[in-house]
Amino acid sequence: MKILDFLSTERILPNMQSRDKKGVIDELAQAVAATTTAENAEIAKVLLEREQLGSTGIGDGIAIPHGRLSSIDSIIMGFGSSEQGIEYDAIDDKPVTIFFLLLTPENSTGGHLKVLAQISKLLKNKQFKINLNNAKSKQEVIEIIQDADEDF
Repeated sequence: MKILDFLSTERILPNMQSRDKKGVIDELAQAVAATTTAENAEIAKVLLEREQLGSTGIGDGIAIPHGRLSSIDSIIMGFGSSEQGIEYDAIDDKPVTIFFLLLTPENSTGGHLKVLAQISKLLKNKQFKINLNNAKSKQEVIEIIQDADEDF
């Protein structure tokens, strides 16, 4: 499996317009909902509930909002980036510029952990993060991820 097995072009938002955490979640949820059976409001609700447990802003300009949904039957990803950075209550208190949204079926047993591990592995590469931050189009994001992605 690769990251691109779960992420489609329609769910990629380079140059997000949101200026705060709720806006980011709403914007990403809308992009993902357009390609799934899940409703926008349902996705946003699950992600915001997860954020109440603790921020998914993991530091170094990265956030991985995630949650479980009963209305989906496979792992779904979304991606967004923000040139100016967004206040997201990250653990290092710095603005977030890279967002990987991850939704998993409610009955999923560990598949999401493999995906999270792969995302984390890729994001440890400084050049990968720079390239994602500089990407201006959906196709550029796909190519950057494709070049770095490995089977896991």
